[in-house]
Amino acid sequence: MAPFVEVCRYKPVPLSLSSLCTCPCRFSPRKSLTLPHFSEKYSNLGLVESKALSRSRFSRIPVNRRVIITAVARAESNQIGDDGNSKEEHSRDQEELEIIEEDSSVDDQKQKSRSQFKKRVIFGIGIGLSVGGIVLAGGWVFTAALAAAVLLSAREYFELVRSKGIAQGMTPPPRYLSRVCSVICALMPILTLYFGHIDISVTSAAFVVAMALLLQRGNPRFSQLSSTMFGLFYCGYLPCFWVKLRCGLTAPVLNTGIGTSWPIILGGQAHWTVGLVAILISFCGIIASDTFAFLGGKAFGKTPLISISPKKTWEGALAGLVGCISITILLSKSLSWPQSLVSIIAFGVLNFFGSVFGDLTESMIKRDAGVKDSGSLIPGHGGILDRVDSYIFTGALAYSFVRLHGV
Repeated sequence: MAPFVEVCRYKPVPLSLSSLCTCPCRFSPRKSLTLPHFSEKYSNLGLVESKALSRSRFSRIPVNRRVIITAVARAESNQIGDDGNSKEEHSRDQEELEIIEEDSSVDDQKQKSRSQFKKRVIFGIGIGLSVGGIVLAGGWVFTAALAAAVLLSAREYFELVRSKGIAQGMTPPPRYLSRVCSVICALMPILTLYFGHIDISVTSAAFVVAMALLLQRGNPRFSQLSSTMFGLFYCGYLPCFWVKLRCGLTAPVLNTGIGTSWPIILGGQAHWTVGLVAILISFCGIIASDTFAFLGGKAFGKTPLISISPKKTWEGALAGLVGCISITILLSKSLSWPQSLVSIIAFGVLNFFGSVFGDLTESMIKRDAGVKDSGSLIPGHGGILDRVDSYIFTGALAYSFVRLHGV
């Protein structure tokens, strides 16, 4: 029987000539080397010969032509040609690779979330300290800082209005008019500090904007007017109540302990007015509300609060309410305003609902715009509007409470 070589489908590598030569004792010019038919599983075998081999059941190659067959049987398993086992091993390898990729992606997400949380904490502390110093300074320092924040927030708002998500269902106002409205919003806090009220400024601004929209080229749209008027109200009119609260209510808090020890060069006890105490309590209550709501939602959140903000839960909202009232009670007792426990709790509840309502309003705008953040100015926090949304409606509620409660 003529010698034959059976080769498998695994990766072929060249062999030496001596290892493939037939035995000299069996050499005969009449004999031929008989190779069995190669099945499909050996179809990727590489053969080098002087003439192409046919695909018949047997291929006879004369030995005297000294055909050099370069092949290797490189077994990767004990049973050569076992397709079932190789397929199982291949599927197992793929599953292992998928598991490894999933683990690596999960690790990357955890690392990104940690770095994001770290940035959020660092910049949050820096912003909190800066805002605290600005609030304590009051006057033109507070008003100028608020005007700058209003200008940036108004620009982000009108960019959201002009985004693809909102613009598909409405006609946005012209770009030049959006910039003019942003400047008008920034001037409102300054006019409030100078005149003491903002009725005339708001009315004048609304009249000018409405006339500009009506006299523009093309066909004016009601959506342009409504989005612009809401922008003036949302970004310009409502923040002015913080100026009225900080700079307009100048009656001093008499029984506060920190006021008696406050340096005279910084204003002495008269520096601690009702407006300053109220704004400090409101700011701290909003921060406590957001923090406790975030932690409570992470730990116990199961029931969604509202569809426009799927991540918010009733459990987180309840935790935020408890945190806001608790901080309000602690600060009110230490600053000696308000005096009664009922007034303190009512003030904390107003701050909480103003914070939540402002947050949900901005979430609705971003959801319609199809974006996650209003901007990217603050690393880890998004835009300015993302940080001040909880304060927009709270200022009006806090000012109204102080005026109704009395100093």
